[in-house]
Amino acid sequence: MLTELEFYQLTSIGNREVNQDCMAHRVCADYAVFVVADGLGGHYSGEKASQFFCRSLIALAEKYRQHMSDRVEQAMAAWIVEAVKKMSELFADDPFATDAHTTCAILYLSQERTIVAHCGDSRVYRINPEQVLWRTKDHSVPQQLFNEGKISEWEMGVHPDQHKLTRSINLLSAPAVDIASFPAMKSGETFVLCSDGFWEFVKEQELLALSQEGSGKPELQKMAKMAVLRAQGKSDNVTVQWVRRR
Repeated sequence: MLTELEFYQLTSIGNREVNQDCMAHRVCADYAVFVVADGLGGHYSGEKASQFFCRSLIALAEKYRQHMSDRVEQAMAAWIVEAVKKMSELFADDPFATDAHTTCAILYLSQERTIVAHCGDSRVYRINPEQVLWRTKDHSVPQQLFNEGKISEWEMGVHPDQHKLTRSINLLSAPAVDIASFPAMKSGETFVLCSDGFWEFVKEQELLALSQEGSGKPELQKMAKMAVLRAQGKSDNVTVQWVRRR
């Protein structure tokens, strides 16, 4: 049952003047959805983009839940397209709306399957107590360099082009989001959704501390604080959601 889920979430402004990250969730008896978004754009456009996307996605959850038992990837794609339309409505006549961009990392859980969707460099990790099973692959210049074997996983977070994205959600184009379906979440497994401000200064092996029995909010807070401190006064916004099935 999804009533067995534990989850915590936190966000920090880091060393920035504005927090352009946003997170949201809905947990019900038969499904749960979590989302992290990292906005980009001046004049508070990025802040609005992440907030409006998260708000719109969650508002549509009950509608699309009915379509998530069959052709789930197509249903998730349609859900995201409608969320972007609603996001556009929330921007209304804002003259800076076309400059607004956001990433997204989405986790949908049901009794039958796990669905992950992402765009940009916000990530979803799937972890058990022994290893990081997988993570989403960023749509960014450093990810391309990593794929080519030119930089390491750790170097991705500190690379000078770390913030150069190859995809993002914007009102002027159809959302190009990677969507994948996996087996249902197992007992003892942990998912971590996060913005780049969290993962860029956390080593992948350190994430295993979040998947150990008894770990939870204190460990999440400690790791988020560590990410800010390691940035040495240049921390981005830090946002993370932690989800485990007991």
